[in-house]
Amino acid sequence: MKTYAIKYVELAEQHAEKMAKRWTMDVQNNTKTKTYKEIEDQRIINLGVKFYQNFSKMFADEKVSDNAFKYFRTYAEESYAMGIPMDEAVYALILLRRHIWLYAEFQTIFSSGIDQRQALDTLSRTILLFDYAVYEVTKSYQELMKKGKGKK
Repeated sequence: MKTYAIKYVELAEQHAEKMAKRWTMDVQNNTKTKTYKEIEDQRIINLGVKFYQNFSKMFADEKVSDNAFKYFRTYAEESYAMGIPMDEAVYALILLRRHIWLYAEFQTIFSSGIDQRQALDTLSRTILLFDYAVYEVTKSYQELMKKGKGKK
């Protein structure tokens, strides 16, 4: 893994709590994620922390691993059990991704022109990972809805 990608994933891991708190405020105030307003802050923060702490493991693998898919299924199950509709859980993933990138930008990890290629590679890898996340979360939600578990 390249230097800047390492800094990027370490940032997510080391600042997981801070990033998760910002993400929590965002999902609770976003019109596309209304259900999150009804959920206790700490439960939402825990979802974010868990994601950001696992992000480095998922990001570092050459291919998206079975552990990553297992994590995405767990995210779906936990969100479903909290009564979060599928569309909101997926949008919350989008916001998780956005917060990783914004936090990295804020920390000026990718600041010089020389870093731009590595920044692009890192962003592409992040997008790929989240594409798989959205697919797996959607698939898991559909299975949960068929089984009739949870509230939604």
